[in-house]
Amino acid sequence: MIYNKQIAYNTAAHLLQINAIKLEPKNPFTWASGWKSPIYCDNRLALSYPKVRDFLVDTMAEQVKSLYGTDVTIAGVATGAIGVGALVAQKLDLPFVYVRPEPKKHGRQNQIEGIVQEGQAVVIIEDLISTGMSSLNAVAAIKAEGIEVLGMIALFSYGFNVADRNFEKAGVQLHTLSDYDHLIEHAKENKTIEKSEQDTLVNWRKDPSNWSP
Repeated sequence: MIYNKQIAYNTAAHLLQINAIKLEPKNPFTWASGWKSPIYCDNRLALSYPKVRDFLVDTMAEQVKSLYGTDVTIAGVATGAIGVGALVAQKLDLPFVYVRPEPKKHGRQNQIEGIVQEGQAVVIIEDLISTGMSSLNAVAAIKAEGIEVLGMIALFSYGFNVADRNFEKAGVQLHTLSDYDHLIEHAKENKTIEKSEQDTLVNWRKDPSNWSP
């Protein structure tokens, strides 16, 4: 769910500006899953741009405060959301933890790094939502410790229907600063892509696992 349309538009503009999101309809990327894609997203690049970083952190912090209050712990999903999550927690003067994809194989075998106790409430910060499975894996790890998950705030979502179904099934409230629809809207209005490229981007999202250039 988009929290604010203008924020969604501005976020897309910032991420495109710093090449955290790249659109290459004529020269598609190959994701780790093997999917061919005309878009690639690496929001961690925003950490290297102070003005963009401040905008994202300030906006996420305001959303946390507005949606969930400030009697919470912030949890970042490793590895992409550790940096932005920690900065959001710092902005709000709140505790911070991060969640690994799986428990460590050595030492204390932690999956959750940091101090969070049963009965506390957590807001999860994520950088990118595709199918949602890795994000919901973090939710499951936190809930397994008897900790309440109030919701998740992410920087960007591809807006796949499968992600919507996965979050609905898990009963997790998701808000994102921006998404694929606002990204395409921005690219159209600023004429950064041709009409044929717009059609490619729209068609890819309809069936990304089977799409080919």
